[in-house]
Amino acid sequence: MLSGLQIKQPVTSAGTAALQYCFYQLYLSNFKYSILKIMADLTLTINGQNHNVDVDPQMPLLWVIRDFIGLKGTKFGCGIAQCGACTVHLDGDPTRSCSIPVSIAAGKKITTIEGISENIDHPIQKAWIAQQVPQCGYCQSGQIMSAVALLNHNHKPTDAEIDIAMSGNICRCGTYQRIRKAIHQAAEMMNENQTA
Repeated sequence: MLSGLQIKQPVTSAGTAALQYCFYQLYLSNFKYSILKIMADLTLTINGQNHNVDVDPQMPLLWVIRDFIGLKGTKFGCGIAQCGACTVHLDGDPTRSCSIPVSIAAGKKITTIEGISENIDHPIQKAWIAQQVPQCGYCQSGQIMSAVALLNHNHKPTDAEIDIAMSGNICRCGTYQRIRKAIHQAAEMMNENQTA
């Protein structure tokens, strides 16, 4: 039966075309697999609310918070965890969200500046306003997050303890003296509330 077949193209061409098709299908299947492998469905608990996101597990937490969840208070400053503008709390500890993969934050309690208080009535926020801390304001969400974490662990910090706790936050406007005064004032307010 095969002797009656006429082959219009040489076998090598057909074989090459078949191999190209096989490689193309393999490429597509690997591409689909790599997308599935890269993306992860994660549940993040941010400010007490669960958010499901389908993202690359290596994506920095900062971009998930800003671009996928839509909370814009956390700022991008340097991208290398040196300026503190991106500070959030992970299980109560100040963390630079620009350099931590989102997969590490999954399953932890994440607090952003929006979660500190609903009505700007946290003692740190009140003291920040009273001391007129912000100038340009860009770094302030990170500054406030670090200050809140400090006062959650140390209810009466010294100047040296404040300087150490806040050393990871850069204020380009140089409001460090006002930041220190505001932290002292907030500590007094928190201590008064505890004794009342």
